[in-house]
Amino acid sequence: MTAKRAWTVAPAPVDSAEAAALWREYYIDVADRYRLLHFDRRSTPAEIEEELADSSDADLIPPTGLLLLGRYDGEPAACAGLRVYGPGVVELKRVFVRPEARGTGGGACLLAAVDEAAIGMGAKRIVLDTRLDLVEARALYLKHGYTEIPAYNQGEYAEVWYGKELDV
Repeated sequence: MTAKRAWTVAPAPVDSAEAAALWREYYIDVADRYRLLHFDRRSTPAEIEEELADSSDADLIPPTGLLLLGRYDGEPAACAGLRVYGPGVVELKRVFVRPEARGTGGGACLLAAVDEAAIGMGAKRIVLDTRLDLVEARALYLKHGYTEIPAYNQGEYAEVWYGKELDV
């Protein structure tokens, strides 16, 4: 009999090697999907390096934010970030599950931990923006209580917005 593989999720420093590796994989995944859809090509290494250098993790550091790292059988396999967006509101960022761990319950485990962490940060509501082509992520959000809401920002890649009221 094979032992059941398990997910765990816990806060992690944004400057850890594990977080950096997951953030890079997330970024390559979403950037490649975008460029394949719009330009029929993958991202170049130079584009990825330039865009990563232009991004900041500063808003995912307590007390203004938090990074959650998901482990599958002890190995880093997922991440999600929360940042304070306004009074009682946090914004969900960088939700990612490594492709080889998808379909194992990691997304559900990660979003449950997101809810707990958001409540711990004093939030009553979570908001997020995403792209229309990220259909798996959108389905995951809908399955876990998020509903489509009016645009709350003008993000460069934001095409659809979701919100979730928390049971506090």
